[in-house]
Amino acid sequence: QVQLVESGGGLVQPGGSLRLSCVVSGIIVGRNAMGWYRQAPGKQRQLVASINSVGSTNYADSVRGRFAWSRDNAKNTVYLQMNNLKPEDTAVYYCNSLPPQRWGQGTQVTVSS
Repeated sequence: QVQLVESGGGLVQPGGSLRLSCVVSGIIVGRNAMGWYRQAPGKQRQLVASINSVGSTNYADSVRGRFAWSRDNAKNTVYLQMNNLKPEDTAVYYCNSLPPQRWGQGTQVTVSS
């Protein structure tokens, strides 16, 4: 059974940084394409970053150069380093496979002064 537990969100000022973590069960992160998604208030959930099974990453234009994937295969955990955060990054962030399976609860990121 797939279980995804995201953490690391919070309130941060513009220009600040956060590192999100996602502990994954039921999916082997080192062998599957994975994604970080986000859903802002009133908007649809969108894919902002992805990594394939061989480690190639892809980022949405809005976050490229500011966000970075990493993963720890031994811990079956994926991470999203977010730098130079902007108010428009405010959203609930989720990790999942590509295509997505059962969703976790996500972690709230709020960027505000």
